[in-house]
Amino acid sequence: MKRSIALGLAAAAALAVAPAAASTATASPAPQFGPCPEDIATPYPQLRCATVEVPLDHADPGGEQVQLLVSKLPARDPQARRGSLLLNPGGPGGPGADFAGAMGEMAPPQVRDSYDLIGFDTRNTAHSTPISCVDPATHWANPLPDPDSPATREINWRRSEAYADGCAQRAGKYLPHLNTPTNARDMDLIRSALGEQKISFLGYSYGTYLGAVYGQLFPERVDRMILDSSVNPDVSEIWYGNNLAQDVAAQQRLDHFFGWVARHDRVFHLGTEAGAVKTAWERTQAELRRAPRGPLGPSELIEISFNALYGESDWQPLAQGLADFQLRGDDRALAAMVTPKDALAENGNAIYNAVECADAPWPARRAEWERDSRRMAAEHPFAAWFNSWTVAPCRTWQAPRQQPTKITGEGLPPVLMFNSEHDVATPYAGAVEMHHSLPSSVLVTERDAGKHGVWALAGNPEANRIGTDYLVRGALPSEDLDIPGHPEPDPSAPAKRSSRTYDLR
Repeated sequence: MKRSIALGLAAAAALAVAPAAASTATASPAPQFGPCPEDIATPYPQLRCATVEVPLDHADPGGEQVQLLVSKLPARDPQARRGSLLLNPGGPGGPGADFAGAMGEMAPPQVRDSYDLIGFDTRNTAHSTPISCVDPATHWANPLPDPDSPATREINWRRSEAYADGCAQRAGKYLPHLNTPTNARDMDLIRSALGEQKISFLGYSYGTYLGAVYGQLFPERVDRMILDSSVNPDVSEIWYGNNLAQDVAAQQRLDHFFGWVARHDRVFHLGTEAGAVKTAWERTQAELRRAPRGPLGPSELIEISFNALYGESDWQPLAQGLADFQLRGDDRALAAMVTPKDALAENGNAIYNAVECADAPWPARRAEWERDSRRMAAEHPFAAWFNSWTVAPCRTWQAPRQQPTKITGEGLPPVLMFNSEHDVATPYAGAVEMHHSLPSSVLVTERDAGKHGVWALAGNPEANRIGTDYLVRGALPSEDLDIPGHPEPDPSAPAKRSSRTYDLR
């Protein structure tokens, strides 16, 4: 699940709408692949791109169309080519067209030989008829209001209501069709346009839910499927329970980070005990509440800390920034980590809200949201309120809600799953639930690690071997497996030049 401008969830009763009719994608024209947009072509010149048209409303396939950007990195060995591997990096709202290029640099060689890597920006995301809900230059001005203070609560509620109003005004005709089943039907039209009878799929984070919904709607069209860092698909957890679970996991993972910093006190000098490092973080937060430093305020400190918990490779920059701030009064490193609130970030935030608001019911009463946030903050204060404000627009969302798709895995071929034990964005219990919901799945657990995204992203050779054996040869472990986690970073070691990495957000 994507981390963006702010985070959160909640649920209760709301209107449900009937699902759209299933796609009949037999007549989709073949995409004409050519040069990609410059922002994709520059880092990934080998990628080719095309547009695929899909109905705004799948119940009206001959009506208004929406253009999706699709990217392709062809299999390197035509003799070994198995088919197309569709990719989704998460979100909802994560750009996916460039992800094929990133995966081309990270995937094991045998996978690159065997598959065309197919990325795509989901509808209304990035290059696919993008939407926005507000002017990012004014709505997202830094620093944002303190997410924890009762004094700013009314301000945050007004901001969330204004955001929902802005979505209705700027993107109203799209909102009823921005949901996961629609994204899954779009995927099937991409499959048809590629001329494939079946597709393979690799989905991370939100992409695991998208893959599970696709498999529920079109099980006969799935060849091989990897779900990595899984959303809890239980209908009572989409999306409220999933974000509440994040609050607990984030607090636990932040404590792991504090312990790691303490073990490397010779580098950071913030204390030899986790409690001392925690005090330094809390002292930084208190100082920013008293006097923000340019774009860096209390909300931004939570955001950059939460983002760093997605993978251990981000721990050292955060720890160094805290040390600079506390020991030298230098806020430049922390300020540089603040996410730019530009048009791309606003588009991602709009899709994050739109899909989650439409996928499931939400509570309509402020008191219910505040009750749950207070309850979570009592024991897990790090991101409880911050998380709630992200999708607070769902309380007054001006588009229909639907009931979540029930995932049973009926008719699916064998599915391979990965999850790290301490994943902060998709906590491990959710992977267990996804595993139980998909009877044909095998779950590989990376123990003593917390990377969000394991296969090809965490640098774990055993995970990469297992995933490659499955994608290339169809070989699955005979039972669920635990594998050792990838090593924690050693900030005292000389810096090593490493290959490109990709951090899910």
